[in-house]
Amino acid sequence: MAQTFPTGRRAILRKILIDLAFMGVIGVTLALIGPFGSFQDPLATRLIVWVGFAYIGYALYSPIDVLAQKIAPALALPVWALRVAGVLLSSIPMAIVVWLLPRLPDRARMPDASEALENYFYVAVIGGMITVLFTMGQRSVTEMDSPVSQDEPSTPTAPEPPRFLDRLPPEIGTELLALEMEDHYVRAHTSLGSELVLMRLGDAIAELKGVDGRQVHRSWWVARDAVEEVRREGRNLRLVLARGIEAPVSRNRAGELKAAGWL
Repeated sequence: MAQTFPTGRRAILRKILIDLAFMGVIGVTLALIGPFGSFQDPLATRLIVWVGFAYIGYALYSPIDVLAQKIAPALALPVWALRVAGVLLSSIPMAIVVWLLPRLPDRARMPDASEALENYFYVAVIGGMITVLFTMGQRSVTEMDSPVSQDEPSTPTAPEPPRFLDRLPPEIGTELLALEMEDHYVRAHTSLGSELVLMRLGDAIAELKGVDGRQVHRSWWVARDAVEEVRREGRNLRLVLARGIEAPVSRNRAGELKAAGWL
């Protein structure tokens, strides 16, 4: 009986095979060009060295885009900045490999500062260019893998949960009551607890598309279903939520909330 792979594993295996083929082509191309003075070496040696470089580079540079997209929101940094940082960091071990591998086993030596810097510069430039091409190639393959068929009727899919909820740890759940701004953080209050998330309140609210709620104060957003009581203290209003949480209502937003039936 032929072995079959689940769809997710099959997609990962297909991606890896495409990646390895792509890096093999890059390695062969560099072997034919013979950069860094390697053209004087025999073609067989160049093929072994440069194809080896290509696959070592794949192991070092390929995780950059995925990690950048995962880490960037948590650090409130642009993805491109983390891609650049990833290339610069990954180029350090790659530069060591590029320097040592062609000199093994009997010509290995420590480079002086000028040689080390020049070697690192060339490696970082080539690594950055390949990373850009690699990222673009990955996106092209992803788009080809998910075509929209016009012959088959589209099946309705469940709406994706708001992106902000993915930032919450499992132990506090996803039943969101309110968001509270604290310095550069947003404290997410749920029915099970609270957690600080490093981002601006406006960005967090933008990621709650589809959730019935409103910003009731410059420092607070409240889910409609979380309101249990409206408390008046003179001219001040406070919304009492589950777990005894109280959110202040700013005077300039009181009219909007009243018109929407909150008060």
